[in-house]
Amino acid sequence: MFTIGEFAKHGRVSVRMLRHYDAIGLLRPVHTDPTSSYRYYEAGQLARLNRVIALKDLGFSLHQVKALLDDDIGTEELRGMLRLRRAELESAVAEAVARLAQVEARLRTIENEGRMPTEDIVIKSLPPLRLAELSATAASFEPQNIGPVVGPLFERLCGLLDAAGVTPTGPGLAYYEDAPEGGGAITVHAGLPVGAQVGGGDFQIVQLPGVERAATVVHRGPMDDVVPTAQALARWTDAHGYRTTGYPREVSLHCPEDRTQWVTELQDPIVAGG
Repeated sequence: MFTIGEFAKHGRVSVRMLRHYDAIGLLRPVHTDPTSSYRYYEAGQLARLNRVIALKDLGFSLHQVKALLDDDIGTEELRGMLRLRRAELESAVAEAVARLAQVEARLRTIENEGRMPTEDIVIKSLPPLRLAELSATAASFEPQNIGPVVGPLFERLCGLLDAAGVTPTGPGLAYYEDAPEGGGAITVHAGLPVGAQVGGGDFQIVQLPGVERAATVVHRGPMDDVVPTAQALARWTDAHGYRTTGYPREVSLHCPEDRTQWVTELQDPIVAGG
């Protein structure tokens, strides 16, 4: 048998924790000396201790942990619960990393307030395009809401075109409209230019009108980090006496696996201010 100190060392927990588990009936020692009140544990109790710690880390209360263990939860069921929790934690970490990137982007935008943009902004006309496209709705125009919608749309569209034997004639283009349901929702269109011979199928064929004048700028890096570039374009547009007539289009010029190497052209339709 182990003393409480030895058992705590082997279980990688504190003596104080073991005393608490004993007090609430979660993990009782196999023997308590009636004279000294010293607690003693057996090696076999490490299995129950491991389950207690695992279930607690899953977010269960100690009362819930006791109920689960008293119901004799199986190893496979516990493993499944741990895998589910791991997936949830990985998702939370990914969301936190993306949110930090967006915070950094906002901070850079704040730091650049009042400065004239130094990016190479060019006014040009945009030709009409025949697109194969898929559409969906995002909750808002914030990058954290657009990204999870537009990315899967392009993946699915590329798969559909590949299955149909269609080769796009140009880079991917995303454009946006206010969704009919309102409330800030955005209709997201993910399109790829195709030839006149391509017909519809599991995707739509649309004729995207040309634009007489658009202020354009190249954004380098992930689209989660687009806010500083987009706002620099907006400041330039206002400073030069123009106003925008819709949401900017986004043309994917280069999209390698490393998102930090992405190159995207923002195309903001403009007219003379007034």
